[in-house]
Amino acid sequence: MLQRAFFCSLLLLISHVTVATEHWFDTFKRNASPDEMYRFLYALPKAGDLHNHLSGAGISEWWFELAIDESKNGGYRYYTKVSINNCGYGANQFGFSPYLLLFVNKQESSYLKLNECQRSEYKLLTELTPNEKSAWLESIRLDKQHEGRNEFFETHWQRLNDLSSNPYIIAEIMVKNMQAFGDEGLSYIEFQHGVFNYINPKGDKIAPNEVANIIRSRLAQDDATRTGVVVKMQASILRFMKNAESTMEAAYHFVNDNRDLYVGVNMVGREDNDKGHPKRFLPVLRKLRRKFAMNLAFHAGEVDEPNSHVKDTLLLGAKRIGHGLNLISDPDTLLLMRNSDYLVEVNLVSNYLLEYVDTYAQHPFPEYLRIGIPVALSTDDRGMWDSTMTDEYYIAVSEFNLSWSEIVSIGRNSILHSFADQQLKNILLTNFNAKIASFEKDASNDVGAILRNSQVSTFQFACKKFKICDYVVYK
Repeated sequence: MLQRAFFCSLLLLISHVTVATEHWFDTFKRNASPDEMYRFLYALPKAGDLHNHLSGAGISEWWFELAIDESKNGGYRYYTKVSINNCGYGANQFGFSPYLLLFVNKQESSYLKLNECQRSEYKLLTELTPNEKSAWLESIRLDKQHEGRNEFFETHWQRLNDLSSNPYIIAEIMVKNMQAFGDEGLSYIEFQHGVFNYINPKGDKIAPNEVANIIRSRLAQDDATRTGVVVKMQASILRFMKNAESTMEAAYHFVNDNRDLYVGVNMVGREDNDKGHPKRFLPVLRKLRRKFAMNLAFHAGEVDEPNSHVKDTLLLGAKRIGHGLNLISDPDTLLLMRNSDYLVEVNLVSNYLLEYVDTYAQHPFPEYLRIGIPVALSTDDRGMWDSTMTDEYYIAVSEFNLSWSEIVSIGRNSILHSFADQQLKNILLTNFNAKIASFEKDASNDVGAILRNSQVSTFQFACKKFKICDYVVYK
């Protein structure tokens, strides 16, 4: 009887604490200005980012800075296309290097293979005029009203071109993200990147294991370790390529040989290219499962029309779904994912800028969250959005009226559903629980102190979308 009375008293105490916690946050949320809410969410411990394309995570200014600094970029020199001089006809406009596209970047070994007329269209990055540099920076940023899905998929990666084939630049972009995300309160990131298409300054291919060693070496340097951010990698495969199956097999072997750093495989690429449909990969994955236990994530449901891609992706063995927008139109799979071990990686900024939703009111994120489908917020290609993880949280809170417990659950999910091994997951979860409890205690006692001490740094998305412009690093 005494034991029962004790537990009843404990439940009442827990209930009282929960109500009190909700009360202070609800009061703050109701009264906070946009600037105050942004500063609060910037200071918030946010745990992890599970959906982050490393080659899409570089802010334009970072790319330029690294491209011209041979002491950091491995000794590569880069040229960019600044004019079109009609150097012949019949060029492939639909390949990776369309002729009629400005600000395509080539390393010197690629530049020297061009004919004389084609070379006349290019300039060394170090010789750009101020106007050319400004246009170059904007060319890999989705920052115009008329820009959207096609601009992103059909020009941004094509412009980066050889820049994204430099493992030293990619490693530096990784550390810059660690520093920025560490300042935002993140403790864990899983970066997605392809491992098979890196080249040295002469244009020769770099072996995937050598790329992994370059990344390991960079992670071990002091400025990376000081961030306190733990990084793991996923090997990504472009789903609609002709050789996607063989690339997947190679990726499985590569990840298996580098499990200290690589924790899974991710299928990427736009889904409206039907050559990458999920069931295409069922035979090769059944073959691979006979040999490997592997964490698998898939981009699925990032399309306009209803289809069975999310369901088909679960059939492939995926544990996490990237985007999952059209899951809302598949009731059977929606029910299957409720209170399950499957997580949807939600990318609010990306889905809006790429026009999968016209307004956030159309986004299914709150539906998933509130019917028990595990969700976590992530940043996708945040360098091309000029955005931060705080932007994702700000949209979630301001558009969907998140409660404090919902905010905490989103952060916790990003650890619970990470591909980290159980030992690391336990450490990350213990640290997050301690940080969020301390933050909650401090905020409930004096949220003003949180706001005064929040040293915000952000990029152009927050200024353009929310009119929060005082903290923009590059203006």
